[in-house]
Amino acid sequence: MTSAKALRVLIVDDEPLARQRIEDLLRHEDGAAIVGTADTGPAAVEAIKSLAPDLVFLDVQMPGMTGLEVVRTIGPEAMPATIFVTAFDQHALQAFDLAALDYLVKPFDDERFEQAFRRARRLVSLEETKRLHERLLNVLQDSGGDGVAKPAAPASSPAGADVAPGSPRFLERIAVESRGKTRFVPVSDVDHIAASGPYAEVVVGTRRHLIRESMQALEERLDPARFMRIHRSAIVPLDRIDTLLRGAGGDYEVQLKDGTRLRVSRSRREELEKRMGM
Repeated sequence: MTSAKALRVLIVDDEPLARQRIEDLLRHEDGAAIVGTADTGPAAVEAIKSLAPDLVFLDVQMPGMTGLEVVRTIGPEAMPATIFVTAFDQHALQAFDLAALDYLVKPFDDERFEQAFRRARRLVSLEETKRLHERLLNVLQDSGGDGVAKPAAPASSPAGADVAPGSPRFLERIAVESRGKTRFVPVSDVDHIAASGPYAEVVVGTRRHLIRESMQALEERLDPARFMRIHRSAIVPLDRIDTLLRGAGGDYEVQLKDGTRLRVSRSRREELEKRMGM
């Protein structure tokens, strides 16, 4: 698909008003062609197979079959780019962090919808669906435990991130927006990265920059020789770790050189100890 072609969009939601709202918003977007709607999970499966949309707005909570069950039925390798739509933040967080291109929490405003759609159009035009399929596979295979998939080398860098020439796999800079301006933070300046809902917060000294990327996407693009995801909600540069703290009950924390304390998942403690030379 090229950027000159309109995105073929399927809308799946069991609420008629919710479907109508997305239809109305899409009619104001250039480069969108609504190819169909569905009001149940089984109908969504049939529509995806018969209509072959480029993008699906997929309700997470539907009677009979959830959005994730639709993904399981279609298979992640055949699933179009997906924006999950939900009234339940916790479901959206799980889906976005591991699989979705983006997600919308009802009720969403026009600006948030526009951001999600334009990101979808950009990523699909760049043929990033292979990376999205890999993330959908992760959510089906690794939805238990702490839900974190192993890092993989995606086809290209996520939005908001910059890869240095000659080093296609790992980020050297992260783009952050503030007051209408975009600046680029060298990864060497990052003190840690924290989950903030479905997005990530890049902490540099006393400044915190919210970027519209999931922790999973950032983990995939940061050099594992320099960074480690120590918890679902935290990625740290290894050279910023000062102390590994053992708490009561087997809980662990790291203390960074700036004094910040962050939790360490039990499943990642042994790996962290090895990485720190223990």
